[in-house]
Amino acid sequence: MVAPGSYLVKRSRVGHDGKSSEVAGIRLGNHEFAMHTYACDNSRMATRARSGPAAVDVAIIGAGPVGLACAIEAQRVGLSARVFDKGTLVNSIVGYPLRMEFFSTPELIEIGGYPFPVQGYKPTREEAIEYYRGVAAREKIDLRLYERIERVDGSAGKFSLTTSRGTQRARHVIVAVGFYDVPNRLHVPGEDLPKVMHYYREPFGFVGQQVAVIGAKNSAAKAALDCYRHGAKVTMVVRGRQIADSVKYWIKPDLKNRIKERSIVAYFDTVVEEILERSLKLRSPDGPIDIDNDFVLAMTGYQPDFGFLESLGITFADDAWRTPVYDARTFETARPGIHLAGTVCGGLRTNRWFIENGRFHARQIARHLAGLRTDTIPFAEIHWKTEE
Repeated sequence: MVAPGSYLVKRSRVGHDGKSSEVAGIRLGNHEFAMHTYACDNSRMATRARSGPAAVDVAIIGAGPVGLACAIEAQRVGLSARVFDKGTLVNSIVGYPLRMEFFSTPELIEIGGYPFPVQGYKPTREEAIEYYRGVAAREKIDLRLYERIERVDGSAGKFSLTTSRGTQRARHVIVAVGFYDVPNRLHVPGEDLPKVMHYYREPFGFVGQQVAVIGAKNSAAKAALDCYRHGAKVTMVVRGRQIADSVKYWIKPDLKNRIKERSIVAYFDTVVEEILERSLKLRSPDGPIDIDNDFVLAMTGYQPDFGFLESLGITFADDAWRTPVYDARTFETARPGIHLAGTVCGGLRTNRWFIENGRFHARQIARHLAGLRTDTIPFAEIHWKTEE
């Protein structure tokens, strides 16, 4: 199926053997995206895999938007790059709620200079997945998906990465793993029951059910409203005294009004003490509360995989955020040859870096690795629209 406003096109393409062939694609507005580039690239990848992986200048861990940006910038300064991910391409975005709309407008999350065409004002999850796939195809990024990095041995210039499928030699390593894979746990009895979920996808399985949404930031607010509007009986359990100030201005009034009219029940200054099969035990300022419950959406946030980062030899500042130590100009860590990029740079402060500003890490790192002049960007002094 082709998106509304787009149509199929065919273009001639000359291959490495000098022969031309037709390439199918999609034209959307003034932009065209190839549809089957991966089929060709994957064949070449399979050939390389059979002959053993060649050494690369840069091994990138994480195939999210920032990881892809790192590969693009590395290639543009003449470095070979290979991107590894334990999941699929832009794995975190794939895990977002279906049809989720980004807070950012498309130009703020573009990479590689490629325009991001969208049907509305802001991109959806599905448009973003297809955009990044198209960019990766255009740039012929060497992707090793579903291949986990288990350890990194060696030193700058001669690293050896052990993966779930073999080994990879690289001169440099860039870690762009994000934070979405490790949820902040509640640490209460019953948290491992099947009805407890740390990721929200869609509301349709909760029709007519008692759903507790734990948390009061953007993810919790959107999940609560979505479930309510699709027939769930929603209760919010909020540790603080009110809905978080960080909730976007177009979401917060809607949620506050639903709470005011009791369409959504909210308990503030309240925590979960125990999760049972058919109920929850809460602790509130007025004492213990038992509520009926069928499902728990624990929208309590996420954090980087600190165990993995520690295994790489990355060190951390003595602060509340466990901020990784790295050079502000080159993003090189205390272990020479290993760099950080994207949201992982913020440690537990997961709202410090995002696609809008994290994509600029890629150029800084690439220029440094290529021996080019690299000036420090005053990130803290720049107004980033994603923070609004």
